[in-house]
Amino acid sequence: MFNSKKKKNLIAGCGFSGAVLAERLANILNEDVLIIDKNSAPGGLSFDYKDKNNINIHKFGSHIFHTNYEYIWKYLSKFASFIPYLHKENVIIDGNKANIPFNLNSIYDIFPKKLASKFENKLIKKYGYGEKVSIFDIKTKPFFWDRDLDFLASYFYKKLFSCYADKKWGNAGYDLSNAYIQTDKDNRVFKDKYQGIPETGYTKLIENILNHKNIKVLFDIDFKNIDANGFDRIFYTGSIDEFFNYKFGILQYKSAKFEISEINKEFYQNTGIVKYPYNHDFLKIHEFKHYSNIKCDKTVIAKEYIEDFKPNTGTDRFYPVLNGKNLEIFNRYKIEAKKFKDVYFLGRLGDFKNYSIDKAIKRALEVFETIRFKSILDENLTSEAEQLITK
Repeated sequence: MFNSKKKKNLIAGCGFSGAVLAERLANILNEDVLIIDKNSAPGGLSFDYKDKNNINIHKFGSHIFHTNYEYIWKYLSKFASFIPYLHKENVIIDGNKANIPFNLNSIYDIFPKKLASKFENKLIKKYGYGEKVSIFDIKTKPFFWDRDLDFLASYFYKKLFSCYADKKWGNAGYDLSNAYIQTDKDNRVFKDKYQGIPETGYTKLIENILNHKNIKVLFDIDFKNIDANGFDRIFYTGSIDEFFNYKFGILQYKSAKFEISEINKEFYQNTGIVKYPYNHDFLKIHEFKHYSNIKCDKTVIAKEYIEDFKPNTGTDRFYPVLNGKNLEIFNRYKIEAKKFKDVYFLGRLGDFKNYSIDKAIKRALEVFETIRFKSILDENLTSEAEQLITK
């Protein structure tokens, strides 16, 4: 019987993408995995920690797990218990606090009751209840055009969507074609079937995923400083342009910095996130106490400021700028990547996508299935060749 040697895998990056892939390779294929990360702890941008009040702080802004994929929910539930949580957000418009996503409740938050009722009736009459209506459709489709609704669409486009996009993306620009109004009173940001926060935090969840005898993790190590010879496969979750030393150009990202403060009150705001499209330098305020069951007379907030990402300046890549120029550069890197055998790129930086946690996990599981299929195929071919030799 043919007995192949245990394969060795190198994974660069210890966020969800790298951790899930490592667990599958180690647990299902019984292969050795070395994970390296230039940070000093696992988790990537989902890294969190407990403060002195036992409040779980999301160091790089709020992370809310949500998915419609039952298999991903069941997979993660093997490594952590989840606190049920339905995420809600507010936005400050002209001094008023309104619901996000923008819906019928938001209209009543901003306008006098009589005018808000008029807008509500016209929206439901034209589009029905429970629909997502494009602001551009309201303004541009002649057979739907209505003076009052045109005013409503223009107001929120200017006061919310356009201002927020300008503040976040600046000269990079952003596609506003998905700006919409919901004709309902459902204040949830996410409508997914499965939603929650890991009870012991994201960092502990990833540590649990990595708890396997075949997995070794080394921190404070940059991929460019390691000798990758001797590994059968390499999985790179860093930025694909950096892997290729920016030979086709730098992929553009927006970075963020977080000003974390302890506040001497039970809660600072009504929701986990409040957005500020204008009037302040910061883009939004996160309040982490909303994401746990902690009872105490203090809370912790983080003001998020947007800045440009620049390589080798200490800033991190947060939000990919998905415009035509950057996608063209990324496609050139994708073509270049195909020249490398047994080198795989994944994760939000490797794929140049703004992944939610579940999408990053889904992608990692898909990469693993590709590897498993190839392993089965290679083993069968080798076994057949061995049988031919021994006949």
